[in-house]
Order: sequence, then structure tokens, then C-alpha cells
Amino acid sequence: MRRHLVFLAFPLMAFHSIASAQSDPCADAATQADINECVGKSYKKADAELNAAYKQAAARVKGDDDQHKKLVAAQREWIKFRDAECDFVTADAGGGSAYSMALSACLTTLTQDRTKQLKGYLACPEGDVSCPITKP
Repeated sequence: MRRHLVFLAFPLMAFHSIASAQSDPCADAATQADINECVGKSYKKADAELNAAYKQAAARVKGDDDQHKKLVAAQREWIKFRDAECDFVTADAGGGSAYSMALSACLTTLTQDRTKQLKGYLACPEGDVSCPITKP
């Protein structure tokens, strides 16, 4: 039981210190429910940004059927990975009041990372053969 309390206390302390340091609107969240809601909104924002970047990437490769299929497959597999990874990372919080916060925080972080990756593909310099998406 003590292990679970420490596990739940650390993310809350870390979340509040990060939120305060970044002037995050979640810094004013007073209850676990408020924090859960705020972090959930952060995930929804990150997901919307990912969808926008993915749509740009898909539009860029639209004329290349093989590359488009590969992008779609990669994105589907990435979503499976993200969900499985966050399920693994948040396993100890399962059923607790901080589970929603922990899950949303994990989803947000990995989603932001994928968005950066897709945006990086869209900004590759011309002639970069290591880049899967070429400029139009």
C-alpha cells in the first residue's frame, strides 16, 4: 500500500511543480478531479495537433500510393504502441484517483513527440534521402 501512495504522490508533486514553472493553467487545479480534467484537456489539444500534422503528412504523400499506405500503416502501429506503452507506464495507478491524470500525461507526452516527428518529416531539406516525405 505504501508503494502505491508514494507512486501517486510523486506524479502529483512533479505535475504541480512543472505546471507552476511553466505558468500552466493546471497550476490552479485544487483537486485531483480538477487536475484530471486539466491534463485531459492538454491531451485533447496534443491529439488535435497530431491530427493536423498527420493530415499535412498524408496530403504531402497523397500522390505516392505506396508511401501513403506506409504512412497510414506506421501511424496505426504508432497508435497501438502509444496506447500499449501508456497502459504499461500507468499500470500501478490503475483504479486510483490519479490514473486518469497519469494516463493523460503519458498520452500527451508521446503524442507531442509523434507530432514533432511528423513535423520534422515535413521540414526535411530537399535531397535528404533519410527523410520519408519530400517537399512538394
